[in-house]
Amino acid sequence: MNLIESLLADHPDFHAFDAEERRQLARHARMETFPAGSTIFQEEDVADAVILILEGEVAVQNALPDRDPVRIETLSAGDILGWAWLMPPFRRLSDAVALSDVRAVALDAAGVRALCNAHPALGYRLYQNWLPHLADRFRAQRLQLLSALTGG
Repeated sequence: MNLIESLLADHPDFHAFDAEERRQLARHARMETFPAGSTIFQEEDVADAVILILEGEVAVQNALPDRDPVRIETLSAGDILGWAWLMPPFRRLSDAVALSDVRAVALDAAGVRALCNAHPALGYRLYQNWLPHLADRFRAQRLQLLSALTGG
């Protein structure tokens, strides 16, 4: 088992996948590092990867007219960064900035989508496991934005 397969096997969001499925996912993955202060991606960038944070913290933020960017959430080890790769037009919906040095696994979006199309059971399991996280994140982001806009 290689390093990325091992990391996926240890991550709760990948427990529903068997060893062969994790091996196939790992073929579309690479290790990434982002130094503190670096921009990981910006709103409207092509969503070419989904990022599993192993170490460090990432601020997810949105620009507002005539205001400083609003931090929507802070992600850390174990969190998944970037959901826009799941649905067309595959463009980022926010900015992501490394608050500290970040070590991560990046899964190639096109490769994972192709894998899901070739293996519908794997694709269904991926969506079934990850969509509840996405819904929770949207709820949290909405509350954070409302708080920022109302001064709360």
